[in-house]
Amino acid sequence: MTHNHLKQYIREVPDFPKPGVNFYDITTLIQHPIGFKESVDLLTQYARTRDASVVAGIESRGFIFGAAIAHKLDLGLVTIRKPGKLPSATIAEEYELEYGTDKLEVHTDAITEGARVLLVDDLIATGGTLTASAKLIERLGGEVAGVAAVIGLPFLPFEHKLADYDVHYLFSYDSE
Repeated sequence: MTHNHLKQYIREVPDFPKPGVNFYDITTLIQHPIGFKESVDLLTQYARTRDASVVAGIESRGFIFGAAIAHKLDLGLVTIRKPGKLPSATIAEEYELEYGTDKLEVHTDAITEGARVLLVDDLIATGGTLTASAKLIERLGGEVAGVAAVIGLPFLPFEHKLADYDVHYLFSYDSE
């Protein structure tokens, strides 16, 4: 089920970050009390079906939705961060960008063996950050209970990268 009516809260910014790319800005969604509440409520409904024991949010906009979902479910929040942001022992996972690579890190004690982790981000594009985050969770002995996002961009190649996971997003855009 798609929730296309939520698109009214998304600002589309043409030619950002480069010409030809249409940027879907969720800051206008989170600034709107109805849009933000409804999107969090809908993602929480999905999360309840996944029997998660913890929520993991991906830096940075995944923190916003992940924290709200964790709060509603009375669960803790794990933060998956860019390199050098976490103060204790971490593990890292590298992933490919359009030009080059990047890394994500998580504290080694953030995920306990057997934890069922709901992985949250604002948008699923190529699936690179979500795949790297899932690998971090699995390396620490956790299981990805589900992947939740506000927006999916199915014209980009995320579906095959995330084929092993239950993926849920509220609505999609079919082109840049």
